[in-house]
Amino acid sequence: MPELPAPADRVPPTQVPPAETPGLTSMFALLVAVVIVASLYFGREVLIPVTLAVLLSFLLAPLVNLLHRIRFGRVPSVIVAVVVAIGVILALAGLIGMQIAQLSDQLPAYQATVEQKITTIRDMTVGRLSTALQELGQRVGLHNPPAPQHPGNPAAQPAPAQNQTPSISPIAIAESVVGPVVSPLATMFIVVVVTIFVLLQREDLRDRLIRLFGSGDLHRTTSAMDDAARRLSRYFLVQLCINWAYGCVIGLGLAIIGIPSPILWGTLAMLLRFVPYIGAPLSALLPLLLAAAVSNGWSRVLWTAGLFIVCETITGQAIEPVLYGRSTGLSPAAVMIAAIFWTWLWGPIGLILSTPLTLCLVVLGRHFKRLEFLDVMLGDQPALSPVESFYQRMLAGDPDEAEEQADQMLREMPLSSYYDDVALKGLQLAANDAARGVLTPDQTAHIRGAIEALVHDLDDHDDHPAGTTKREHPKLPVLAPEWSSEHPVLCIAGRGPLDDAAALMLSRLLVKHGLGARPVPHEAVSRSGLPTLDPSGVAMLCISYLEIAGSPAHLRFLLRRMRQRFPTQPILVGLWPAQDEILRDEQQRAAIGADYYVSSLHGAVQACLEAARKAGSQPRETAEPKRAVAAGR
Repeated sequence: MPELPAPADRVPPTQVPPAETPGLTSMFALLVAVVIVASLYFGREVLIPVTLAVLLSFLLAPLVNLLHRIRFGRVPSVIVAVVVAIGVILALAGLIGMQIAQLSDQLPAYQATVEQKITTIRDMTVGRLSTALQELGQRVGLHNPPAPQHPGNPAAQPAPAQNQTPSISPIAIAESVVGPVVSPLATMFIVVVVTIFVLLQREDLRDRLIRLFGSGDLHRTTSAMDDAARRLSRYFLVQLCINWAYGCVIGLGLAIIGIPSPILWGTLAMLLRFVPYIGAPLSALLPLLLAAAVSNGWSRVLWTAGLFIVCETITGQAIEPVLYGRSTGLSPAAVMIAAIFWTWLWGPIGLILSTPLTLCLVVLGRHFKRLEFLDVMLGDQPALSPVESFYQRMLAGDPDEAEEQADQMLREMPLSSYYDDVALKGLQLAANDAARGVLTPDQTAHIRGAIEALVHDLDDHDDHPAGTTKREHPKLPVLAPEWSSEHPVLCIAGRGPLDDAAALMLSRLLVKHGLGARPVPHEAVSRSGLPTLDPSGVAMLCISYLEIAGSPAHLRFLLRRMRQRFPTQPILVGLWPAQDEILRDEQQRAAIGADYYVSSLHGAVQACLEAARKAGSQPRETAEPKRAVAAGR
């Protein structure tokens, strides 16, 4: 039989491309990272002006939009905004120059005071140290006689000095004078030209970036660009306001202390604070030296140092963490690492640009899956979710850290919500790992013990929403006799290794709502243990399951045995995995035969309270339990 030709859209087996292995993918990612870093380093002469221009365009964009809204044209709006920016820069430069010229005329008057303080410091430090070393040398006999001089030895005679002045060409003089000036002017020219171009072509550049990075997902790409622009604008605005206020306070404080040219030092403090970490100490250095020069004592030096220390402490530890945390979304470690990295790449300019550039990387990581590692490494979001953090602390056997996390979360949520949203889901992670064989029996027992310790430590928290008190809970009516015993509710653990912890949580929540309850291990309802379980004083039974995979036949047989032992008491089944099939399949629920089905501890508590009210409002023989699925919340 002749072979049929393969369809055109089917690739022959020999032509199927091999799957990429994780090792090759990692090597390719590492190679791309090395190429990017090398390009940033060797192309810094071009990239630095372009980056400055782009960031300056973010700063000027609100002004351009404002001018455009008041019926300025696009080109006039851009020109006016750039001229205003240049005018502000030149005004600051002129102010600094005038203050420096004024201060230079006053410096000779302070020369004697400076020399006197230098002599005093030298005598207090170097002089005493030299005297101590001489005394030590005399005691140990380290004085060596001077080497003898031999006038007749020509080798010992110093060579006569030759007074030769090298000739310097005019071209070399011009290069030494003009060279340091041309480079900054060229950089400024490039920045101005690129800024004007970016502001004029903003929409076109935005569309091209969308086409380049995410034309297949316009929503995500547009959201990323809007997020980056918003965060950068907030960052620049907040930084400008903080540094301006910082400079005003420093200038005013120095004027009160009596330091000459306080406007100069306030302006320099404002500008230097744009440099992370080292800008504030540098801005304090010259005022401290001047304070030592203008007075004979040291009081002004101490007052000046105190002014800078107090202002920097309040600004850096109280104001910036609150305002920057809301505007950037960077972790403190990311800011530090970014400052080191960009300084190594681009020098002092990289130090100034480190935070905005890192912010752009974090925004990309939050909106693009392949770059998510940037958000994890540099962002201020927690590395682990509350559920994962809870499980990690239980796995590490550290209930104290888990209790600290719980105390913080319980300020905003009731105890039942914390158990449902964090603790139970963390237990489900542990139960899944135990079912897969990842956890050893010793580890499982260790986790169970840590969770039980945490539940007992949280007993002092009431199960009420934030802003309410325990007295605001609805009061129970007069309870029926069977509900008035010491433990009318039995919280029975499933057969899973961690179901005991869920049963303990439920029992503690019921106690907080006025119903006596006690946890019961699964062995107590086994075939051999159930006949010994005393039914007197029991009004309701609650069974907890963290994981019930496959056919729940064992649950049906368990309830059949419990019905024989507790024929009149309602039975509640808590299936904490809310997606379990039993909660959606009425046939399975009818076959199992429970009275209530819930998927949260809050729902279990409400079901027990409902059963207690029904039992208290009508005779028990007429109050037939209704099999239903209780609400999860």
